[in-house]
Amino acid sequence: MIAVRLYGRKDCHLCDEVQGLLEDLRAEYPHELEVVDIDQSEELQQKYGISIPVLEVGPYTLRAPISPSELKMTLGAAQDRVRQIDKLAELELEQISILGGTWTRADGFSLWLSNHYVAIINFFVVFYLGLAALAPVLMSYGMERPANLIYRAYGFVCHQLAFRSFFLFGEQIVYPRAAAHVEGLLTFNQATGMSEGSQAADIYAAAHFEGNEYVGYKIALCERDVAIYTGIFLFGIIFSLTGRRISTLPWYLWLALAIAPVGLDGFSQLLSQPPLSFLPFRESTPMLRTLTGGMFGFFTAWFGIPTVEESMAETRNIMSAKWRRVRNITASGAG
Repeated sequence: MIAVRLYGRKDCHLCDEVQGLLEDLRAEYPHELEVVDIDQSEELQQKYGISIPVLEVGPYTLRAPISPSELKMTLGAAQDRVRQIDKLAELELEQISILGGTWTRADGFSLWLSNHYVAIINFFVVFYLGLAALAPVLMSYGMERPANLIYRAYGFVCHQLAFRSFFLFGEQIVYPRAAAHVEGLLTFNQATGMSEGSQAADIYAAAHFEGNEYVGYKIALCERDVAIYTGIFLFGIIFSLTGRRISTLPWYLWLALAIAPVGLDGFSQLLSQPPLSFLPFRESTPMLRTLTGGMFGFFTAWFGIPTVEESMAETRNIMSAKWRRVRNITASGAG
């Protein structure tokens, strides 16, 4: 049966209309309706106050205005999804019966993974960022050999340009190029004493400069990469805290909020500098790189992780059904 949740409030004629539509469609699309009064919670008022009625139909969300055709189509999609899950569960149960009701390690791992995949993603993101931040910590304690191993390893996935990186244990957290025109900060050349040369020479020097005791030591990932993975981690935390109930970000919003900003900032900079130089010379700022990187990471995670959740939810349903079946078979055999 379809689970339907209606967010509304008393004396809301649009909410009453939606309830009427649902009642008219109940025979064709059986469902369980839960009505939530947003005025009972300040958090719900802030979230839904200007958009009620809001209807959650299984994994799908509808916002006012909700037309009869749109509601019918969504109920149909949710019903088809429930049927597919039930069919998969039935096939799995038939297989269990043929096998005599066995629960394997692979089954246990599948159930565990479907319940903890967000925590696993967050763990690897934190580990990846933490290892990059460990490099300057090791450098500050004079442990250059293990720090250099980290810098070299991350050098395969990041340019590590010092004037586009965060620094720890120095006077500033960033040392941008003079061309970025960031007021109030020493530029990379001013802080390091390096004289500006050719584009190739500047890039080589910045990529291989790890830092010193005066300016600090750079993190092994650039500003944009640090922001990207931080954005992924933040969405993973929010997604977990909300009970994994956040719907997938529509593709057009993903393009607008994730791809477009980082593309405009990154490619306009790339196309303006040698060897391309198709546009007037431009160097992005640490703030822009961090902002667009963070948006890319956060909204890409919003676009991807809820989609993974749909698959994992099906796995949880199937594995849970199998576990109950195995337990019943075991209990019947023991009796």
